[in-house]
Amino acid sequence: MDYSQLIAKRKDRFRELEEAVANPDLFNDPARARTILSEHRKLQQTLDLWEKLTSTETQLAENQELARSDDPEMAEMAAMEIPDLEASLVKLREDIQYALLPADPNEDRDALIEIRAGAGGDEASLFAGEILRLYQRHADSKGWKTEHLESSPSEVGGFKEVILKVTGDEVFRHLKYESGVHRVQRVPATETQGRIHTSTITVAVLPEAEEIDVVMNPNDLRIEVCRSGGAGGQHVNTTDSAVQIFHLPTGLYVRCEHGRSQTKNKEMALQIMRTRLYEKKLQEQQAEYSENRRSLIGSGDRSEKIRTYNFPQSRITDHRIGFTTHNIDAVMGGALEEITAELMKSEMAERLAEAGM
Repeated sequence: MDYSQLIAKRKDRFRELEEAVANPDLFNDPARARTILSEHRKLQQTLDLWEKLTSTETQLAENQELARSDDPEMAEMAAMEIPDLEASLVKLREDIQYALLPADPNEDRDALIEIRAGAGGDEASLFAGEILRLYQRHADSKGWKTEHLESSPSEVGGFKEVILKVTGDEVFRHLKYESGVHRVQRVPATETQGRIHTSTITVAVLPEAEEIDVVMNPNDLRIEVCRSGGAGGQHVNTTDSAVQIFHLPTGLYVRCEHGRSQTKNKEMALQIMRTRLYEKKLQEQQAEYSENRRSLIGSGDRSEKIRTYNFPQSRITDHRIGFTTHNIDAVMGGALEEITAELMKSEMAERLAEAGM
């Protein structure tokens, strides 16, 4: 496919962005500045990729010509490089296709990860804690920052519910595939007869909302201050630092008691509420598309069983794409890259097919 017209449009837009970036008044509007700088960075990457693609195509053509040279030594050297150049071109053509697809407006956002224990009682809560640590380790490996916003610990050391904020470069783009039901199969530590149990947890990855995305009318909110409970020491247990917020039009409810500061808990609760309202808005937009044209990969469907972790067989299977890895220890240690790459590849293939590319 000839992408020259699409590239020409990208170059025109890049020149416009270059002028905007050079404007000394750019940062008078911080939100607009972030949008422009993000688009500028992505377009720069796309144009660099196109330049590398065209130069590789030129080099391949030159090597193919030299391979037919009358000089045997020159021809042999040129021919030896051809397979690597052809392999590079395949990858570069795939990459440029993906780069030219319309971008997901949320992929650059930070994310909130909500993990909830499902079927399986104590074992489910323990697994929720392990998945939390998996995401924290994965974030560390990518240079992202994590912040523990809220949690409801279980009596056995796991979590009934926990919310983690992840901040960094393209966080939502990489973590959005984690939304859904995660199933674990193993012998619990409390099992005395060696029987394998099956438990589940639910993960929801939400793109963090900004104030401009969701305007919350104060009249729609009921904010209550109440006493914190659970672990945390005498100070937490005897201080009215917990905050709960009800969004009256939707019935959504958020409670924060993780910190000792009432002000900090209120800020966290408002942040979580804004993000949940933004998620609701996105779900309503997605519902406008027919089911046969909307992939479940990365759709954020909380009710879909997406992955099974079978510890006795050291196996993890992602059911959306039928991908299996037997490196469960590495994955639980935070090495999600292989699974994420396969999910990205599958989603991009579907998007390319829909775009006729």
